[in-house]
Amino acid sequence: MRNPILLQADQVSFAVGGRRLVDGVTVHLVPGRLLAILGPNGAGKSTLLALLSGERRPTGGAVRLDGRDLRELPPRLLAHRRALVGQHPAAGFAFSVEEAIMLAVETAPCSAADRRRLIADSLRAADAEGLRDRLLPQLSGGESQRVAFARALAQLAAGALHRDGADGFPCLLLDEPTASLDPAHQHHLLRAARAWMERTGGACAVVLHDMTLAARYCDDALVLADGREAWSGPMSALPVPVLERVFATRFVRMPAPDGQGAVFATTGQPPSGLDGTIATDY
Repeated sequence: MRNPILLQADQVSFAVGGRRLVDGVTVHLVPGRLLAILGPNGAGKSTLLALLSGERRPTGGAVRLDGRDLRELPPRLLAHRRALVGQHPAAGFAFSVEEAIMLAVETAPCSAADRRRLIADSLRAADAEGLRDRLLPQLSGGESQRVAFARALAQLAAGALHRDGADGFPCLLLDEPTASLDPAHQHHLLRAARAWMERTGGACAVVLHDMTLAARYCDDALVLADGREAWSGPMSALPVPVLERVFATRFVRMPAPDGQGAVFATTGQPPSGLDGTIATDY
């Protein structure tokens, strides 16, 4: 039996100054499946994620959570059901990491001890326990990303305790969360996102530029180019010629040494056979 759709964008568009940053894109987020949103710089990936989160309203089409238009949902409900981690988490005021995450759980209908547990669990999941007492402006880019990820997990855990938040699965939206991380933490964060889905039954979408990471951890892929869908389907079926056309560089795909996903490499050379007749797909 197919999983129900949790969060969906139907023919969604977003235009600014007459330019369409997203143009007629349809995407479905399904509980228990991790979606990779792929594409070159300026393809519309971050804008699409902002539309899915409700931070931006589409100028065409609609975004729905459990079949309800996001524009009809109060901000409080959205905060209980979905969390967005942006590319550049703001340092904000000189709060400690613990204080910043406390803001995400302070309204949870539970005891102070339970709120502290939520914070500890989220920091542990993000491998950020050692940052608890650090001030936000003192964090490196990678440390800030891990803390932002922990805060999103805490927000959704707290949201699940509210009656309205408990009425449906949560949704985690991650915009290039691995860009500032070292290789070990890149894998840790994406493993943690998959563990979160298994634990909560939620759905996750992640914007990535690393095809190898996407192949290892993601179930599905949406490739964007110039604000439009260039390809969508299972990540394991992503054709190399599509990547070559979209990124305008030659790709080589090889099986991962441990059998988990695939390794994608770029040569920096123009792709041969832009029509897809000659593919570097091994």
